Amino acid sequence: MQRVVTLGEIMLRLKSPSFERLFQSPALEATFGGGEANVAVSLANFGIEVSYVTALPKNYLGEACIRELRKFNIDLTHIVRSEGRMGIYFLENGANQRASNVIYDRADSTIAVAKPGIFDFKNIFSGAGWFHITGIMPAISESAAELSLKSLHAAKQMGLTVSCDLNYRKNLWKYGKTAQEVMSTLMEYVDVVIANEEDCQKSLGIQSDAEVQKGSLDTTKYEQLSAAVLKTYPNVKIIAITLRESESADVNGWSACLNDGQQFILSKKYMIKDIVDRVGGGDSFAAGLIYGLNSYDGKKTALEFAVAASCLKHSISGDFNLVSIAEVEALMGGDTSGRVRR
Repeated sequence: MQRVVTLGEIMLRLKSPSFERLFQSPALEATFGGGEANVAVSLANFGIEVSYVTALPKNYLGEACIRELRKFNIDLTHIVRSEGRMGIYFLENGANQRASNVIYDRADSTIAVAKPGIFDFKNIFSGAGWFHITGIMPAISESAAELSLKSLHAAKQMGLTVSCDLNYRKNLWKYGKTAQEVMSTLMEYVDVVIANEEDCQKSLGIQSDAEVQKGSLDTTKYEQLSAAVLKTYPNVKIIAITLRESESADVNGWSACLNDGQQFILSKKYMIKDIVDRVGGGDSFAAGLIYGLNSYDGKKTALEFAVAASCLKHSISGDFNLVSIAEVEALMGGDTSGRVRR
């Protein structure tokens, strides 16, 4: 597989210990995370050559972030250092019937204020075969939206396959344009769409009564929703939709479907209990799908790899999915026992 490029914001992640409320004790766990960086880490763990592109501040936080990403053998040569700040998000892990809570503090981060000309995309995309971006990047600021559009235009000019995880975040779209206004333009450059049912409705304006309910899942509605996306955007070749059935913060049903215009595929469902950390679950799915589509003969196998990879992510604390291909394939093969391996 040719090199993959991802572009987006990475943040300082400050999490309360274990399942405590924020500031219940005077301690926060400091790590890093962000949608596109999470995808880059997963792909690197799968042995894929990957470049991560962002802007980071010229301070110790920026240096610490680069050191962390470097551990995963990710190409960081296209990261731009500039004056400014790193975005932060605070995380409180939910438990049982108490939901998890995320608070963003990311306004005016270095990537949010970066000008569209800050990156040399001709150089960045040289020799690459795939470009991945999310709907978070164009949501954080108008200049970031312009930068996203420029990157997508350059990627398509240079013949790269483009994937976009819609990742609708209502608390980010604050600069005067709606998600539908911006994303409808960006979608014209996308080959592979990754989403959930809310993303399709809020980011693309494609209405559907598809909804994951506790204990029930009407797959025909997801087939109709995915078909509507393909019809609205004929350039899109594949759409994959994740299906999360939340019984509580600790117990989720996890599966996904895929539509390529020729066939509608539904994956197996995993009942995930005692969730350790669900943040980054969608990013691990996106990375698994990118790897699967480029490594297996059939789309069914690719989808199953993506779902299994993201299932395992729920057992790992932090944004990054620290699993191997062998572990994912073992789960795909039915090894769900969790027994100690000696």
